[in-house]
Amino acid sequence: MNDAPANDAQANDAPANDALANDAQANDAPANDAQANDAPANDALANDMAGWLRVALATMPAPDLAAGDAVRARAADILRPAGALQRLDELAAWMAEWQGTAQPAVRRPAALIFAADHGVAAAGVSKYPIEVTGAMLAAFRSNQSTVTAFAAAAGATVQAVDVGVGRPTGDIRVEPALSPERFDECVAAGRDAVAALDADLLVIGEMGIGNTTAAAAVAAALGEGAPADWVGRGTGVDDDGLARKRAAVEAAVARIAGQADPLEVLREVGGAELVAMAAAVMAARLRNLPVLLDGYVVTAAVLPLEVALPGALAHCQVGHCSAEPGHRRLVQRLGMQPLLDLGMRLGEGSGAMAAVPLVRMACAGITDVPTFAEFFA
Repeated sequence: MNDAPANDAQANDAPANDALANDAQANDAPANDAQANDAPANDALANDMAGWLRVALATMPAPDLAAGDAVRARAADILRPAGALQRLDELAAWMAEWQGTAQPAVRRPAALIFAADHGVAAAGVSKYPIEVTGAMLAAFRSNQSTVTAFAAAAGATVQAVDVGVGRPTGDIRVEPALSPERFDECVAAGRDAVAALDADLLVIGEMGIGNTTAAAAVAAALGEGAPADWVGRGTGVDDDGLARKRAAVEAAVARIAGQADPLEVLREVGGAELVAMAAAVMAARLRNLPVLLDGYVVTAAVLPLEVALPGALAHCQVGHCSAEPGHRRLVQRLGMQPLLDLGMRLGEGSGAMAAVPLVRMACAGITDVPTFAEFFA
């Protein structure tokens, strides 16, 4: 398990820790208040969600390392050959660190699926029309989608959050995806969705025609290599569609050349649901709530957090590796190892939801199996 930040993330042109700490001090946002309330630290932040995001980064809680070490110690004496389930044992230890207990468990898994439309879809970057986003939102809410079927099997709940269906973002080729005001609106939506949950494991997913283009733009702007290297076929575009998609990402990245603030990159070339997902993941961190990230779009959405402050994603696991080539590059860049690698490319949180039973089994493999000392006592 790789919960540590990657060296690449540390090497990025990101705001320094001191800069983030200064933001926190300027807003008088003590860490305990942020953890207890999952809300703006003071009146000054009430309408400044970008400020809330920066303060959250600067005041995020640390894992309970003692709980994780207790699970590892138990795993060393568990009734099976040493190391036989090493990856699962480490997964259980990660859960223990973020749940703050040596008895980790998955009893109330929940998914948040954020949906929005993208202005860049007008460039012909997707196989499907923009109206499909709204149709899928309705499918989520009526329990007629793949992720809701998976959730029923996994014993999880699903909440679909509309952050921009019928309100396309700006065309990232020529203009910012979001105004500062709409960025704040999306941050608030993601933060508030997490605040309303009763969960012990959170799955983050998305829906938005054209959003793999936005994801590729964010990854390319904050990553290495040519922008085209981060672009895949998404929902299955043909060669002409792929060429249009690559051109769109190249134009978006060129437009913001020199932008060093990762959160501004997210506002400029991301999308409404990408911003909401980043905020939701940060809100989960303030609650010590472990998170399973879905595919390329979700991972790209939270990349700016890790670039802004390495270690920001320590409470996250990548639920699965998408068939999108950019996703594999991205998880390697983050130093993370997906729990599943089945060539899925659906989105909507389906891959991460498929990993929920695995996390539950990892915990049970520690808490429900005796140690040698206990068995032979």
